[in-house]
Amino acid sequence: MPHASHASVTTPDDGPTPPAPTAYREVQGWFSAYDQVLFDWFLTRQNSDERQQGDLLELGAFLGKSAIFLGRYLRPGEEFTVCDLFDSPATDDVNAAENRSSYPTLTRRGFETNYLAFHEALPTLIQAPTSVVADRVKPASCRFVHVDASHLYEHVATDIASSRRVAAPDAVVVFDDYRSEHCPGVAAAVWTAVVTGELNPVCVSASKLYATWGDPAPHQAALLAWLEQRTDLWHGVDVIDGRPLVRIGDQGVSAPEPPQPLHPAPRTQPARPPAPAAARRPGARWRRLAKDLLPPVVTRAVVARNRRRRG
Repeated sequence: MPHASHASVTTPDDGPTPPAPTAYREVQGWFSAYDQVLFDWFLTRQNSDERQQGDLLELGAFLGKSAIFLGRYLRPGEEFTVCDLFDSPATDDVNAAENRSSYPTLTRRGFETNYLAFHEALPTLIQAPTSVVADRVKPASCRFVHVDASHLYEHVATDIASSRRVAAPDAVVVFDDYRSEHCPGVAAAVWTAVVTGELNPVCVSASKLYATWGDPAPHQAALLAWLEQRTDLWHGVDVIDGRPLVRIGDQGVSAPEPPQPLHPAPRTQPARPPAPAAARRPGARWRRLAKDLLPPVVTRAVVARNRRRRG
């Protein structure tokens, strides 16, 4: 997702406000069903443990699909911070080219419209390069960090260093596109942090690497126990330089209950077919029967009487 390394802080765009989504599936973005399941597991586990305190942080937001999902797990007294360039210009030519080609529709106004369709208030927004996060977010304050920003090696290396600075000791840090063919810079930066022994992997999905700067063993033990009960996810354990890594694959998993909009679109009532003419005009059926069955002299007398009554 977009984003940045060197640019100034700017205000939101002045373009037209996009229509608010009426369902989570309408929010553009890349967030697979089984990564939603894994986010839900990690965050629900944290929320059930009173000892696991801390804020939420996302680097790179696009139009808010994962941010909207993350916002559901924010507890009272915690802060959710989102950092993205949005529609600010990047002074780094390579980064600017990446944003133009991959995220031409991204605007801060679009993100805000989408997020506020599902939540009462916006997260703390930093419209700036993700390199500023280390100075804007309190050290060791975040329990969950999602890194999905620039795909350029130098920028990703900076985001990794920032995540280490702001993460609480047992925080979960998630890196997107750690193995995608279109962004080798992400893989190079992430696996370098793993190989040096600083970043401790917990598990991987097809798109994301879940890790911690602390001890991965408690996360992995709980995760493996949970996975044993799932038939819609397969898993295996590899060992990298003496450290276990859980691999997780999709076997037809369904996404958790999606976030619900605050103001769902009203249901359209099916139009009723027009009533037949006989039903719309009281007595029409009986007048038609009288005309068909009664002698003409009687029919004329009835019609004349009705006219006198209406007159």
